[in-house]
Amino acid sequence: MDQESDFPYSTRDIPEALGISESFLAFQERLSQVAKVDRPVLIIGERGTGKELAAARLHFLSKRWQGPLVALNCSALAESVLESELFGHEAGAFTGAQRRRQGRFEAAEGGTLFLDEIGLVSIPVQEKVLRAVEYGVFERVGSSVPVQVDVRIVGATNADLPQLAAEEKFKQDLLDRLSFDVLYLPPLRARKEDIMYLAQHFAASMAHELGQEEVPRFSNGATARLNSYGWPGNIRELKNVVERSVYRCGGGIIKDIEFDPFNDPYRSIAHSALAQEADVKGDNEDLNLTLSERIRALELRSLKEALAACNYHQSQAASQLGLSYHQFRGLYRKYKDDLK
Repeated sequence: MDQESDFPYSTRDIPEALGISESFLAFQERLSQVAKVDRPVLIIGERGTGKELAAARLHFLSKRWQGPLVALNCSALAESVLESELFGHEAGAFTGAQRRRQGRFEAAEGGTLFLDEIGLVSIPVQEKVLRAVEYGVFERVGSSVPVQVDVRIVGATNADLPQLAAEEKFKQDLLDRLSFDVLYLPPLRARKEDIMYLAQHFAASMAHELGQEEVPRFSNGATARLNSYGWPGNIRELKNVVERSVYRCGGGIIKDIEFDPFNDPYRSIAHSALAQEADVKGDNEDLNLTLSERIRALELRSLKEALAACNYHQSQAASQLGLSYHQFRGLYRKYKDDLK
């Protein structure tokens, strides 16, 4: 097995983590400190925040940097397959096992094993991981012969592992062993200073890829929209949004920002007749309402329409209504019961 075949980075090409915000720099400093301590580490972060990149940096800053860096996404495999992937198997261990196969633990010998989405590992597999972490010993599937291994575990998840442990869905002993230190990756909404810094970086990279002589600039309106958006998909989403904007503008100034590529331009046509009917009915009903009741009806109707138009993405709905995310959340809480 190629020891690094499942991890996209090496010491030569690991991407540089970019950012100037206080929260980003604090995270990088904390990561650099714990990298030098040969103990398991958990990285907690939302989707798109860069957990895999953080794990790679942690490995290459550690004393194990010359050893292999092996990764496995635990959410992508069934329990039976996951056990074999982690610990390997003997020939004849199950149907199709024609020869002995090395697992990820053995492949990562002397280096780092990155287990992404570790919160989704089943209890039986957790028990084997615990033994490997605690004693450095495991057995391949279909064998009772112990295998010694020297591996540093880096786990990543967005799940609430203490809560899962309280619900007996995650072994408390394993959580204790893995959480020598826990690093929380800041979401992009907590890195406001980094939004345009990253956007300009992604724009420059895309312009170069497209062979454009100049890097497109963001208009004031586009900049305002990027800064006010909630970024539920974090850096990965920002990269997609910026690259899409660069190729669509064809150079010059980026004025149009589209957050949702699935925004159907024909949806309004399909619903126009119903909307007009609803507006007429609403106008007739409004004549019998007080001013406060009319305001309430207008706010509720606008809220429903914005949510429906944005596929119930609250950050996008806020942007469509010209509200900040916090203003939108206040309005949403106000009418929450009426939206059910």
